[in-house]
Amino acid sequence: MGSYWVHVCLLVTLLLIMVMIGGTRGHEEEDDANVVTYDGRSLIIGGHRKILFSGSIHYPRSTPQMWPDLIAKAKEGGLDVIQTYVFWNIHEPQPGQYDFSGRYDLVRFIKEIEAQGLYVCLRIGPYIESEWTYGGFPFWLHDVPDIVYRTDNEPFKAYMQNFTRKIVSMMQSEGLYASQGGPIILSQIENEYQNIQHSFGEEGSRYVTWAADMAAALQTGVPWVMCKQTDAPDPLINACNGMRCGETFTGPNSPNKPALWTENWTSFYQVYGGKPYIRSAEDIAFHVTLFIARKNGTYVNYYMYHGGTNFGRSSSAYVITSYYDQAPLDEYGLLRQPKWGHLKEMHAAIKSCSTTLLQGMQRNFTLGELQEGYVVEEEEDGGCVAFLVNNDSVNKVTVEFQNRSYELPPKSISILPDCQNVTFNTATVNTNSNTRIINPVQTFSSADKWNQFQDIIPNFDDTSLISDSLLEHMNLTKDNTDYLWYTLRFEQNSPCSEAILHVNSAAHVAHAFVDDTYIGGAHGNHNDKSFALDFPVALNEGTHNISVLSVMVGLPDSGAFLERRFAGLTTVEIRCREESHDLTNATWGYQVSFSFLSY
Repeated sequence: MGSYWVHVCLLVTLLLIMVMIGGTRGHEEEDDANVVTYDGRSLIIGGHRKILFSGSIHYPRSTPQMWPDLIAKAKEGGLDVIQTYVFWNIHEPQPGQYDFSGRYDLVRFIKEIEAQGLYVCLRIGPYIESEWTYGGFPFWLHDVPDIVYRTDNEPFKAYMQNFTRKIVSMMQSEGLYASQGGPIILSQIENEYQNIQHSFGEEGSRYVTWAADMAAALQTGVPWVMCKQTDAPDPLINACNGMRCGETFTGPNSPNKPALWTENWTSFYQVYGGKPYIRSAEDIAFHVTLFIARKNGTYVNYYMYHGGTNFGRSSSAYVITSYYDQAPLDEYGLLRQPKWGHLKEMHAAIKSCSTTLLQGMQRNFTLGELQEGYVVEEEEDGGCVAFLVNNDSVNKVTVEFQNRSYELPPKSISILPDCQNVTFNTATVNTNSNTRIINPVQTFSSADKWNQFQDIIPNFDDTSLISDSLLEHMNLTKDNTDYLWYTLRFEQNSPCSEAILHVNSAAHVAHAFVDDTYIGGAHGNHNDKSFALDFPVALNEGTHNISVLSVMVGLPDSGAFLERRFAGLTTVEIRCREESHDLTNATWGYQVSFSFLSY
């Protein structure tokens, strides 16, 4: 009997040990499922290589009520990832005061993505450009002493690091990083910095290194990227932006980094006075497939997949409220066909052979003067994928591949998941086009539906600030309004029947009044940084009041030394036949105006 109980005890002990080992293995496997790493081939999530299709949807450019439907349509269209910027100026409107409510509820947006089974790429920036006013910077940064944006400047780095930490801490506290079991698999620091890096010399290079080290030290457990930054320091991944990264991308700056495309522009932003940029579904599909075939690309993000609306005063200079309306999901979240459907077919075709693409060996060869082929083969499983490329934009051609003939339409790529049968051609569109129909839901047909708002034209005595020169528009309004009155009391000592009021402005719009009478207005455009206003005025001897309403249509969003930009009036003159009066350095009064705001 004693020997029996010894055996029982040993058996129970052995079972307990096995349970403990099994439990430990299960925990390790669970942790492994949350690990995001990378090598020279792809991102690796939970130990598995991935080809990922991603789409940009910006939470403040839509409403929380729209988010579930937008994400569902993106998933149905074959996307794996939703990519978004983080918008500093809306989240920290004043230093240390934060707003994450309503359309600004970043956590709610990410959790909705997670609920639908997709990943997230979080582009913290916090400089974003994105045709967003002031590039996403809160304007109070402008008033920080000795600050210089986006360089090795201690005041700027302190505020940038503080906000980046704020966002990372928020994501970590909600368990949203993949390392915690959440959906965020990638983060981005800075944004297209190489476009301006040369302006800062060595300080710019030091800033890149600092930003990369700062981000990596936050220990999010997921990789960080820098887009359009060929010198992105390890371990950050340099990524491509543009329309043709299959042609333009110089490649990862290390053999241990994958080829990522963070912005594949599905159209382009539109400015006032400009026409919509129409990029075809065929062209997008061609360049996505080329990036995968030629560059071994394994992550492609569409910018934008849904552009949405620049509500209120959120758009940058001259950019209209409708943003990337030509994206696969239009401004209202409706499918834009054939773009959405054609890309969905392409995603399915590439995903059908993703195992071979991620594990096989690639070789390329010539099929003709403007034709080329790419083949990826697996030795063990015998998998074979081919891409047959016709770079001729005019002529269709017939090529020979593995003893078979294939007809390639102009400017197209055929995908052969088994190296024999074509399942998708980038120029062959099977999805029917659709048309958006807009119906009026309310008509204002009577006068009682309208209210009139009339601004008071200020005289010099009514102004709240006096200066002996023309002051800068943005610094006076602090981005609280677009409208600033410049007012001057002018003494005309002799009659001037053919006077011209001449105004130069570095703002966007100007409206001029003389003695409370409107004499005319003028505006610039997105490409011209200044404009002139010239209107005849009748000036008798005596005192006259000149008032000019200066207007901004969004703040600038890009370029070096953004903190030094000048907007507003630069020159004001009264030009008579006999003489000219330069009033630029006269005594001016200023009045901030809000009454023109209609939202």
